[in-house]
Amino acid sequence: MLLRQMRYFTAVVDCGSFTEAAERCYISQSAISQQIQALEKELGVELLRRENRRFAMTAAGESFYVRSKAILEQADAMVQEVKRLGTDRELRLRIGYLRGYSGLELHQAVAEFSRRYPEVAISIVNGTHEELYNLLRLNGADLVFNDQRRAFSDAYVNDELAQCGLWAEVSLHGPMGALDRVDVEELRGTPCILISSREGQSAEQAYYQNTLGFGGSYLFRRTPAPPGPCGLPPARRG
Repeated sequence: MLLRQMRYFTAVVDCGSFTEAAERCYISQSAISQQIQALEKELGVELLRRENRRFAMTAAGESFYVRSKAILEQADAMVQEVKRLGTDRELRLRIGYLRGYSGLELHQAVAEFSRRYPEVAISIVNGTHEELYNLLRLNGADLVFNDQRRAFSDAYVNDELAQCGLWAEVSLHGPMGALDRVDVEELRGTPCILISSREGQSAEQAYYQNTLGFGGSYLFRRTPAPPGPCGLPPARRG
């Protein structure tokens, strides 16, 4: 009975009204008033100081309110966990993110999601652009964070989280170093240094050659580049 009385008491305080609290709890106003009085009698202290149609919490009431909110939250989480285990049906969210990303946004978002939805188990994997695309295509992930390498597809929900500028660095000692401006077309035949894992080199080179049209030679660096200032790239959900 105490848990139910705690719910009634916190509802009264949250609503600031016995009438609204009774509606929220689906009982009559007289019934909720009786339950609060019975709770005070059982505890042996006054929780609410009533004046006409208004009330205020006593010091004991404030302490009881704070502790009740915490206990009720834990009780609700326990009930959800027991129900999940009882039905043998685990809720799982599978997330993929681009290898080399080392920002804090994803970790913070996962921590906040776990706090709000503790009943959901989260699994996280990183990969290359192609690996993440295949995970999504083959139902190996529910949500992936990736650069937009392909046109958005109606087969997925496409959420664009950020737009970032791109820069090309050229040597000051090369033929382009003295130019005030360089067009993309002028860069297409320039040798490129690409950041990629060993297994992802062929896919990266194919993207720059076939999609972007860069026809120069390629050198690869396997060390992941630091994260850019824009944070996470666009997200795609299956």
